[in-house]
Amino acid sequence: MGKVAAKLKVMPESPEVDLDDLQEELEDSLPEGAKINGFERDDVAFGLVALLPTVIVPDDAGGTESVEEAFTSVGRVESVDVQNVGRI
Repeated sequence: MGKVAAKLKVMPESPEVDLDDLQEELEDSLPEGAKINGFERDDVAFGLVALLPTVIVPDDAGGTESVEEAFTSVGRVESVDVQNVGRI
């Protein structure tokens, strides 16, 4: 069984969202078998900063859909977009 790495772009609802707290909530929301291999931050505009987690999921887990749904269900998340996907 292989693994897939995906970089996601998680946009908070506003610039006032505490990104450290949001990062912890994202980690806690991960479905079974998925793990975060690091976070980056991207200055978007007007003080808004996006989180860019790299998520590792098993190849047989059906892709990143379950992770996207988990992240979207976290409060204070405006949107989740897949930026890049590849096998590792």
